[in-house]
Amino acid sequence: MSGLRIDVVTLVPEAFAPLAGLGVIGRAFAAGIAELHTHNPRDFATDRYRKVDDEPYGGGAGMVLKPEPVFAAVEAIPLLSPRRTLLMTPQGRPLQQADLQRWAEGHRQLVLLCGHYEGFDERIRSLADEEVSLGDFVLTGGELPAMAIINGVVRLLPGTVGTPDSLVQESHSAGLLEHPHYTRPALFRGMAVPEVLRSGDHGAIARWRAEQQHQRTRERRPDLWTAWQALQAD
Repeated sequence: MSGLRIDVVTLVPEAFAPLAGLGVIGRAFAAGIAELHTHNPRDFATDRYRKVDDEPYGGGAGMVLKPEPVFAAVEAIPLLSPRRTLLMTPQGRPLQQADLQRWAEGHRQLVLLCGHYEGFDERIRSLADEEVSLGDFVLTGGELPAMAIINGVVRLLPGTVGTPDSLVQESHSAGLLEHPHYTRPALFRGMAVPEVLRSGDHGAIARWRAEQQHQRTRERRPDLWTAWQALQAD
C-alpha cells in the first residue's frame, strides 16, 4: 500500500461513509492516495449485550466509555510504521495547520480515537501519541473532529489537489491569513475588483497580496500576527 492508511475507532462508523463522496477527498480515497478504515469498539465487547460503557467510579452524571473494547479495537488494527495515534478530546491541544502538515508528510498511518458518552476511561489516553481538540467547546463525540482531521490531512497529500501551489498560499500555511480573491465581473453591485489585480503588473500584484495578508492578519487575528512577527525577528 502506497497511500496513507487512516483507521478510526468509533461507535458510529456510518458517520464516515459520506467522506467517500466528498469532492477531492472522495477522489483521493478512490485513487488510493489514502484509505479509510473504521473499527467499532462494540464489535470487541465480550458480554452478550455488547456493552461499551459503564457508570463512573465515584458517582456522577453520564456513562463512561470502557477501556477493554477500545484497547481491543486498537490492538486489532494492522500496524504500519511510522504511525501516529490521535485522541479526539476537548482537553487536547487545539488543532493547527502545522499539525495537519506534519501528519500528512511524516506518517504512513493515522489512528483516530473518538470518544463518546460523558467521557472515556482515563486509561484510554495511554493509547494516544497526541490529544487533539477543535477548540474550547464540547461535542457529543469525537467523530466531527476526526472528520476535520481526515479532510485536512488528505487534502495535503500529493495528488489530491490539482494545483499544489494553492496549498502554499492559503491561510495559516505560512502563519498569516490569506489575501482576498476576486473573479469576474470586475464590478458587481457597486463593488469593484481592485485596480491592481487588473493591471497585469505581477510585481505590484504580489506586493498588494502580501500587504493584504499582513493587514488581514493584524485586524482579524492579532494573536497570529504577534506570533508571525516573533518568527520573523528570529
